[in-house]
Amino acid sequence: MNTIKKHFFSFMIIIIIFPFALLSGCKKNSAQTKIFSNGYYSAEAKDFDSDGWKEFISIYVHNGRIITVEYNAKNASGFIKSWDLDYMRNMYINNRTYPSKYVREYTSALLVFQDPGHIDAVVGATRSYYLFTHLAEAVVEQARMGNRQIKIVELSPYKESSNP
Repeated sequence: MNTIKKHFFSFMIIIIIFPFALLSGCKKNSAQTKIFSNGYYSAEAKDFDSDGWKEFISIYVHNGRIITVEYNAKNASGFIKSWDLDYMRNMYINNRTYPSKYVREYTSALLVFQDPGHIDAVVGATRSYYLFTHLAEAVVEQARMGNRQIKIVELSPYKESSNP
């Protein structure tokens, strides 16, 4: 009889504690996944760079997560860098990458990691990596605060590092 009481008591403890363990895990998970306010957010460079391009990024947040990212650059007439075939050919010859390729890699990484700090540079597009991460950090901060105004970002000129 004593053994039955012990098993019954152990069974009751498990039944009482198990649901609390499940619920606490669910609560923690939902708090971790919803870190951004829903909506569209944008950031762009304050000025055109020395090559005549102005970088920009836009994200859409749904259910607290970034679900779309657009990153590119435009010239003064509004022409998009990824559409410039001459630029693409020249960049590919010198760097083995081009805007529409590295843009897909950077934007996909932001969708996966939800954090610009976890994105690696694409070989041959380190200047664009510098610009992308600075703009992505700005737009992610806008989404955390729920500020839907376009963030204008002062980008200092990128300088190639001699360090590997």
